[in-house]
Amino acid sequence: MPATALGEFVGTIVLILLGNGVVAGVLLEKTKSNGAGWLVITAGWGFAVLGGVLVAVGLGAPGELNPAVTLANVIAGTRTVSDALAHVAAQMAGAILGATLVWVHYFSHWRETRDQGAILACFCNAPAIRRSVPNVISEIIATMVLVLVASAIGSTGVAGSTPATNLGPALVGALVWGIGLSLGGPTGYAINPARDLGPRIAHAMLPIAGKGGNDWGYAWIPVVGPLAGGALAALLWSALSAANGVPQ
Repeated sequence: MPATALGEFVGTIVLILLGNGVVAGVLLEKTKSNGAGWLVITAGWGFAVLGGVLVAVGLGAPGELNPAVTLANVIAGTRTVSDALAHVAAQMAGAILGATLVWVHYFSHWRETRDQGAILACFCNAPAIRRSVPNVISEIIATMVLVLVASAIGSTGVAGSTPATNLGPALVGALVWGIGLSLGGPTGYAINPARDLGPRIAHAMLPIAGKGGNDWGYAWIPVVGPLAGGALAALLWSALSAANGVPQ
């Protein structure tokens, strides 16, 4: 197990606690932020990414927090397969624990909420219009934007320039906020298999008052779509960088 796995684990806990936490605050009954809306949710997720990446990087990890990003790094040659598997395991475990902490934090509000769909949405995604092909395409496109722009943030660009290392976490957080605002409408923008699957598992396991089903029939889309989008973006970025003579 690489030392970087600890940072991925703790960073993903922070990501999910803050990200799913803002969803719970908006959707669950009798919270002070109930009904605050989509702008608050997208902003909260942007700050969740910022916090999670900062914690992960502070613990010596790359701050991927996302199996799709980890896969993209394997394709780009910056991550070994063995390290990638350890990172994905840490991300999944962190996502389950982070979602469990959301359940604990909002413990008094689950039984006050009668809408089982709203309770599930505090853990995982569901589409606005349920159509498998458009839904998976939306996840592919949104994740491609995530990986392409994140690659640009970390790129040296023209020879001799410096990547945005110190500002990187803030810029990625802003990127996720932008993706939520612009591309999040169709599916809720999982763009991260761990972000959806880990909390969905937690929803299935936890004794949440008033919960319904886990919607396993949809669960493959927030996994397959982001992984495909991350892989395609890594290949595209590598091709574009090579064609333009830009060092990666």
